[in-house]
Amino acid sequence: MTGKSTLIRETLRDAVIFDLLSSDDFFPLIANPKSLENAILQDTEIVVIDEIQKAPQLLDEVHRLIETRKVRFLLTGSSARKLRRGGVNLLGGRAETIHFHPLLARELGDDFNLGRALRYGTLPFVYMSEEPRQTLRNYVGTYLQEEIAAEGSVRNLPAFARFLDLAAHCNATIVNFANLASDAQVPRTTVHGYFEILRDTLILFELPALRQVSRRKPTVKSKYYFFDIGVATAIQKQGSHRLMQREGFSFETWLLHELRSWIDYSDRDEKLQYWKSQSGYEVDFLIGDHTAIEVKAKSHVGNRDLRSLRALMDEHSFKNHICVCLESRSLHREGIDILPFDVFLENLWEGAYS
Repeated sequence: MTGKSTLIRETLRDAVIFDLLSSDDFFPLIANPKSLENAILQDTEIVVIDEIQKAPQLLDEVHRLIETRKVRFLLTGSSARKLRRGGVNLLGGRAETIHFHPLLARELGDDFNLGRALRYGTLPFVYMSEEPRQTLRNYVGTYLQEEIAAEGSVRNLPAFARFLDLAAHCNATIVNFANLASDAQVPRTTVHGYFEILRDTLILFELPALRQVSRRKPTVKSKYYFFDIGVATAIQKQGSHRLMQREGFSFETWLLHELRSWIDYSDRDEKLQYWKSQSGYEVDFLIGDHTAIEVKAKSHVGNRDLRSLRALMDEHSFKNHICVCLESRSLHREGIDILPFDVFLENLWEGAYS
């Protein structure tokens, strides 16, 4: 629901499009995959198959048409789970993968409002909705029904719903799987499987820890983030727990979305990590080996807020040390740039950090 189908309809008006959410397209192709070739004219430049995970068996026919007729395909999907689980034809490396994300601040332009983004996220149909809270509730219900239940990913949907609520409260944290399994009333192995489902359906992102440090012993466990802060908050509101996301975690999750989008859309070969020492220092995001970012949802950043960045400066030679915050102007202290979020994002897209 990040806008893939809308973008295709608006920009590829001459393409042949098969929408597998439509029964008119789905059932004929499932019954006879070779009918795909009959619908493609000789002068067709590109063929779109929307939601390819609904019919992974079509990939054999796609592969054949690429080889025999040099047809160009654009395949979209919202889950890699069914494709990998079925051991289907993944086109032998002939396909390039592009990740599509919720809206960015720069895409929204003058329509961007940080408060609205942190409260409801930036999924297009939610951000533009007149009833974003209800739209998010509907989204969560649809996800449980269609992506999980319909695909048969879990046998116990009530248990998964309990887990999902708990997982949303673990957003932007290191997860204690044993405690989570106990609270969800399922075995620990089941919780690990549930996390795999969230990753495969692109709902959850795993942020690994930096391990190569010289002095302080690091934490090596990953942190987990929902792909959209609005979705995480909506799940929390629907679940049995009533603890809400703190503003800092919301701001942090939103900024991670901006960073991941920048990496994917700029086609950069960059790895995102975080750093945490066992003595308690923590820096939220590390881009490659050059930029360390601490995120503070504060309009005034004090010296204590920079202690983790200073500790990392003693551990690792990053080129850029940045605190992204809600300050009204840019500051510089002891090798650390303190930047309003909009200034940081502008610098990021202009290529200031490498």
